[in-house]
Amino acid sequence: MKKKELLAPAGDLEAGYAALFYGADAVYLGLKRFSARATAANFDEGELNEFVGFAHARGKKVYAAVNTLVEEDELPELLKSLDICSRCRVDAVILQDLGAARIVREKYPELELHASTQMAVHNKEGALALKKLGFSRVVLARELSLAEIKDIASIPGLETEAFIHGALCYSYSGMCLFSSLECGRSANRGKCLYPCRAEFEGENGDRHYFSMKDMALKDDVLKMPVTSLKIEGRKKNALYVAAVTDYYRRILDGKGCDTAREENIKQIFSRPWSEFHLHGKDKTVVEPDFVGHRGLPAGRIEQVFKGRISLHVRHDVARHDGIQIDVPGEERPFGFSLQNMQVGGKNVFEAKAGQEAVIMLPPKAPKLEKGLPVYLASSGRVKGAYGYDRPKPGEFRQRLPLDVRVTIGADKVTAAAAGFSVELAGEFLPAKDAAKVEDAVRGAFAKTGDTPFELAALALENPDGLFVPVSLLNALRRDLYAEIKTEEKTTVLPPTGRSFAAEKSGWIIRTDDLDTLAAIDLNEVDEVTVLLSPEFDAERLKTLPKNKLRLALPALERAPAKYAEPVRRLLEGGFRKWEIGNWWGLEMLPANGIDLSFDGSLYMLNTQAVQAAKDAGAGRITLSVEDCLNNMRALAENAPLPAVMPVYQDAPLFTSAVCIRANPCKSCPRGEKWLKLRHEGREYLALSKNCQTMLFAGRPLCFAAEAEKVPAAFYRVDFVYRRYSPEAAASVWKKVRAFEDVPGCAKGNLVSGGNF
Repeated sequence: MKKKELLAPAGDLEAGYAALFYGADAVYLGLKRFSARATAANFDEGELNEFVGFAHARGKKVYAAVNTLVEEDELPELLKSLDICSRCRVDAVILQDLGAARIVREKYPELELHASTQMAVHNKEGALALKKLGFSRVVLARELSLAEIKDIASIPGLETEAFIHGALCYSYSGMCLFSSLECGRSANRGKCLYPCRAEFEGENGDRHYFSMKDMALKDDVLKMPVTSLKIEGRKKNALYVAAVTDYYRRILDGKGCDTAREENIKQIFSRPWSEFHLHGKDKTVVEPDFVGHRGLPAGRIEQVFKGRISLHVRHDVARHDGIQIDVPGEERPFGFSLQNMQVGGKNVFEAKAGQEAVIMLPPKAPKLEKGLPVYLASSGRVKGAYGYDRPKPGEFRQRLPLDVRVTIGADKVTAAAAGFSVELAGEFLPAKDAAKVEDAVRGAFAKTGDTPFELAALALENPDGLFVPVSLLNALRRDLYAEIKTEEKTTVLPPTGRSFAAEKSGWIIRTDDLDTLAAIDLNEVDEVTVLLSPEFDAERLKTLPKNKLRLALPALERAPAKYAEPVRRLLEGGFRKWEIGNWWGLEMLPANGIDLSFDGSLYMLNTQAVQAAKDAGAGRITLSVEDCLNNMRALAENAPLPAVMPVYQDAPLFTSAVCIRANPCKSCPRGEKWLKLRHEGREYLALSKNCQTMLFAGRPLCFAAEAEKVPAAFYRVDFVYRRYSPEAAASVWKKVRAFEDVPGCAKGNLVSGGNF
C-alpha cells in the first residue's frame, strides 16, 4: 500500500518550518485573502515563495487553502490569489467555491484541485460527483465512521484526505450559518466567531450544548486507508504544530503512541480528546461544562488554605508553568502562572511527580474547594523541547529560470535572454585558455543576486576564442538582468454564458409537509418543491398537479442508497423536476432528461459558480440566504441561469451528526423532538431527529420587503422543518407574496453590503 501522507497545518511561516522539521510530508496554508482561517497570520507572496521552495527542496508538498465563498465583485481579487499560487508553484489548491474550481480548471491547469471539507463530502456518491467535476482529492467530513471512510477511499483514481487531530465543529463543515446569520461573520468566508461554544439555557440546565471536544485518533490512523492524514490547526502556533506532527510521525513510522509526547500536546493546547464517530455514534463528544484549553491533569486539590492550595502532583511542575483549575459555575477554568511553590515546607523551583506541593494562589483567586481538578496548562520544559531549523532568509527563494546566450566578438560582447539583449564595446584579444572563458562567463551569469532570476542554461558563442575580463562580464550580467522586465501573468476570467434576466417573477413554495398547503390557493403558486425523506409517502404527491411539482433530495444523507429505489420509481412515474442540496444528488439523478435545480446549500455566490452549475447539468440555481442584497441582485441580473430568491425561511443555523438528547441511545425513540434554548436573550429551537440535530433561530428570515430589488426568476417561501398550521402558512404566504415582511423576522446579512 502507498505510504500515507502526513499533512500538517501552517498558519504562518514558523509553523510551516516546524511541521516539515518534525516529519510532515505536506503542509497546507492560507493566503492573505480567501482563507477559511482569515484570522490566522497566513502567507504573503514572498513568504509563500520561500516556503514552497524550501519544501520542494526536501521533496515535500504545499497546498494552498483558497477555500472561502467568493462574491461576484471579489472575482478579480481571487484571480490575483490564484496567480500567486501559480507563480509560487504550490502543488494544489483547496477549494469550496464551485466558481473558484471552474477558474482553476480552465486557467490554472498546473494546480491540482482538492475539495475542501467545506464542501461537506459525507458519502461515496458526493465524492464520485466531485471527481467528475475535476477534483483530484476530496477532504472528507469529520463525522464519518471508519467503514464510511473505507467506502469512499475505495474509489479508483480519487485521493482522499481525512482529519485525524484537532478542533471539531458541532456542525458538518460547510453547513453552518450560525455565526453568519446571528453574528454577521460567515464561517464559509473564514470569519467564524464560534457562537456554538457559548453557554445556552436549556432543559438540562445552563450548559455548553454544542462545544465539542478535540479529535485525537492516535494509532487508529493506521487503520485509515486514505491518501492523506490531516492535522487541524492553522490558528495554532509552531510549538503545537511541532508537537502534534512529531506525535503522529512516530505512529506512522511504527514507533507507536508515546505517552510523554501525548502529555506534551495536552500541555500546549488541548480540550479533552475524542475519537468522534470513527467507531460509531458517540454521545460523549461534547464538553458541556467548560470551554477552551484545559491542559494535562496534574491532580486534585487536597487542602485549601488562605491564599494556598495543596495537592500531590502527577507530573513535574515548575515555577512559571501555567496552572488551571475547574471552578464550578464558571465557563472557563481559573488560570494563573505559578510564581511560588513549596515542597516539605521549603520554597522550591520544581515539584517532582508524586510530591505534595503547596501552590501559592494569585490575589483575587476565586473560592476553591477540596477535590477540584488541577491542570498543567503550559510548561516551560515543553516550550523548550521542540526546536527546529529555519533556513536563512532568501536561501530558498524560487526564481524565474533564464536561458542566456552570450556572443563574443572582436569589438563587442552581447548577452541576450527572454527577448532582451545588451552589449558592451571593447577590444577583445585571443584567450590563453579558451575553456576557462566559458567557465568565467557561466560563473558571472550564475550570480543572480537579488534579482528574481536563476540561470537555467548558458549558450556561449566565441568562435575566435577571445578573452573577456570578469569585471566586464559582471557588468554585462548586471545590465542584462536589469533590462529584463518581468510581467506578471494577467489572467482573465473564463467566459460565462448569456445572462438570464427574468422578465416576470414566479412564486415557489417549498415544504416537507403537504398538509401545510391546505389553506393556500395553489393557483397562486407556480411551483411546489417537496423535500423528500425516507418516511415520505410518495402517494400523496398525486394530490398535486405534477406540472407544478419539484422533488428535492436532502442536503445531508449518510445512506443515499435508501433513496435509490424511491427515486427510480418517481422518475419512471414521470417526475422530471428535481432539486439537490449537496453534491451526492448529482450521482443519484440522471445526467440528462430532467430539470435540475441547485438549492442554496450549494452556495452560488458568483457567476463563475453558476456557469459551473450549468455545466454540471443544473437548469436553475438558488441564491444563498447568507448572501447580501447587492450580490443577490448582481447574480439575478448577470448569472447564466435563472435564480430563485428565498424570501421566507426557517434557515438551519447548523446541521450536526451529534445528538443533543440526554437520554441513552438504546432507549431513544429517535422520532422528532424539539428543545428550547436561550442565549443572551435570544431564543433558539433545536430539532433532534434520527440521531441528527438541527438548530434554528427563534425568528425566521424574511426578505419580502427587499425582494423586488432582486429580479429573480422566482421568489420562494419555505415551510420546512418547523411545523406550520395551514392557517399560519396561508397568513405568511399572503403577506410575503405582497412583498411585506412578517412581523418579528430577521434579515441575516441582507443589508450588510457584503462584509460578512
